Amino acid sequence: MIQSFKTFKIYSLIVLSCCMNFNAEAQKNEVSGNLKYVDLRVGNVGQLLEPTRPTIQLPNQMVRMFPERKDYLDDQITSFPLIVVSHRLGQAFSIKPFVKPISSVNYKEKLTYDHELEITQPWYYSTYLIDDEVQVEFTPGKKTGIYRFDFTGKASKSLLFNLYNGGEGSWKFISDHEIIATETYHDDIPVYMYGVFSEKGKTGLLDGDKTLAEKNAKGKNVKAWINFPDNKSGKIEFKYAISYISPEQAKKNFDNELKSAGFAELKKNGEKVWGDVINQIQVEGGTEAQKRSFYSSLYRTYERMVDISEDNQYYSGFDKKIHNSTRPFYTDDWTWDTYLAHHPLRIILNPAQEEDMLNSFVNMYEQSGWMPTFPVLFGDHACMNGFHSSVTFLDGYRKGLRNFDVSKAYAGMYKNATEATMLPWRNGAKCELDDIYRTKGYFPALRLNEKETVKLVDPFEKRQAVAVTLGGSYDDWAVGELAKDLGKQNDYKIFSARGLNYKNLWNKDKKMFIPKDDKGEWISIDPKFDGGMGGRDFYDENNGYTYQWQVQHDISGLIGLMGGKKSFEDGLDRLYREGLGRSKYEFWGKFPDATGLVGQYSMGNEPSFHIPYLYNYTDAPWKTQKRIRFLLDVWFKDNIFGIPGDEDGGGMTAFVVFSSMGFYPITPGKPEYTIGSPVFEKVTIDLPNGKKFRMIANNCSVVNKYIQSAKFDGKVLNVPSFTHDQLTTGGTLELEMGPKPNKTWGLGK
Repeated sequence: MIQSFKTFKIYSLIVLSCCMNFNAEAQKNEVSGNLKYVDLRVGNVGQLLEPTRPTIQLPNQMVRMFPERKDYLDDQITSFPLIVVSHRLGQAFSIKPFVKPISSVNYKEKLTYDHELEITQPWYYSTYLIDDEVQVEFTPGKKTGIYRFDFTGKASKSLLFNLYNGGEGSWKFISDHEIIATETYHDDIPVYMYGVFSEKGKTGLLDGDKTLAEKNAKGKNVKAWINFPDNKSGKIEFKYAISYISPEQAKKNFDNELKSAGFAELKKNGEKVWGDVINQIQVEGGTEAQKRSFYSSLYRTYERMVDISEDNQYYSGFDKKIHNSTRPFYTDDWTWDTYLAHHPLRIILNPAQEEDMLNSFVNMYEQSGWMPTFPVLFGDHACMNGFHSSVTFLDGYRKGLRNFDVSKAYAGMYKNATEATMLPWRNGAKCELDDIYRTKGYFPALRLNEKETVKLVDPFEKRQAVAVTLGGSYDDWAVGELAKDLGKQNDYKIFSARGLNYKNLWNKDKKMFIPKDDKGEWISIDPKFDGGMGGRDFYDENNGYTYQWQVQHDISGLIGLMGGKKSFEDGLDRLYREGLGRSKYEFWGKFPDATGLVGQYSMGNEPSFHIPYLYNYTDAPWKTQKRIRFLLDVWFKDNIFGIPGDEDGGGMTAFVVFSSMGFYPITPGKPEYTIGSPVFEKVTIDLPNGKKFRMIANNCSVVNKYIQSAKFDGKVLNVPSFTHDQLTTGGTLELEMGPKPNKTWGLGK
């Protein structure tokens, strides 16, 4: 998975070449407003792990598409999906053009394209298949999509259909220009499709390589094709709809969206819808590159969650049933990633939508018996660690969101906190390790090379004992804080105490969080490198230097453990300057998620997001300003390498949106924001309540990154924070910027 590293000079040449090619004329295609800054290719080559994909969809809607290929470096496309079912978790129904005689049909044949002739916009995709000489276009609806193929000059014009998931599927041509299909996703979820071709054709079905005479085929290897021998123009259009409910509902979805709408109308509507959300934030100043990075990041935050409701019904993978509801049902969310900045951003931009998402979480709890952590189409995906939906509920509640059943939400949070297992990548009831956490206040670890004895532990993900303890402390704090707000004083006492469990693993000699065994004895480890792949015996995807700072909910308590503000500040400095103690090759061989390195700091992984803002809690807030600007400039570029780690559908790019605007929700669950260093001279957010929040940074530039003084609504501000209420009532944050730090600003004096 990890390839050999190139020298810095070669890497620089690659980046320079990509940046030169990145601004292809084909990509411009004249769009209005800030949409011209959105580039779906940012991050399309991952540093070590997953790249971003050029996802074409309407904001937070069900039908998503991107060409199937390894990443942007791949010059061949395997197929085009009719729907990306879940972010990085699979597709359904493939389609691709075929120009050879149908007698030689080859479903495995790849399609070579030219990067410079590809157009990727949130609402429109186009590519030219350079060997086959076919133009492919796509535009999405909510539950629908339209593909256009231009076979001009080709004697044979065919479309090939296939399945992705290895389960049972079916194809049926119900006429010579209509097709219906099913594909089984994740073993037991039927996905339904209804489609219409722009003209009649000759149709065929296969089971594996065997040609079938029937018009209906069912099985695990069934495929379909349609050939257009009488086509003269070379242009073929395929309009389709998807449903998770029934074949009949797929047809209804088609009629609702496409019966009277063509490609141009769908495309125009998509551009308008995207313009509405992208132009909700207006910026002035900054460089063109900073605008491209900012708005491309803002686009990415609308990739998830997705609304899978259809005519006031939805399929839920949490109980495998169809439900009636007048409210949208959202799924596809990874809260380990999204609770930090993605959900908080949505609370600002679209609080009503966030309420629908929280209401969906409550529905999932009612249907499955557990509050979700990684809700996807097939249910709760057991992934990562922590019950961070608890933090998301608290954050929403404290920022005024009420349009969901708060009592049921709390009941689900409470049940997860008292009855569910905390083991990484596991769902369900607690085990003996959870009992130790709930009695002794920490999750126990094994000693180095000690054999696992608990069967429930995932053999690859391991116990992650320190990460689980720290994450559990934050989640328990959130349960306690919501209990306090709801008047549940006894619960508040219990969970506020559990919110301090992180202290049980603080080793005052090493000044780090170090694992203990089940007897309460310290385990001697190298916090830089021990713990197996990704440090998962003790940490998770990162080493002890990252997890040293995982106490967002009690920063003053962490400062106390470290010996005061000066020691805390020195520790932060050390984080960015500490060497790996080995080659990057060796380090990344064990910690491939810890990308975007600056010293031991990993910009490419979510647990690091809040760390540069921690200087605001010392006597050196100017260091937050310095670090944030540096990290944005180094690691978030407007090119294919422009995301330093796994982006995870908005989880990482929400950090870019906030940090570029100059503030960040350092502790979700507390309705306040900490101030960094904006890259723009002015930011205006059109709030849903009709008011505007403004951030003005006078004299801001690449050099002028330090705050000299500040005002909020005209009053002097000498603390590096403001509240959510100040933002939503239409406040104005005004900063005076300069080239050198004002080391007295932000100290509250």
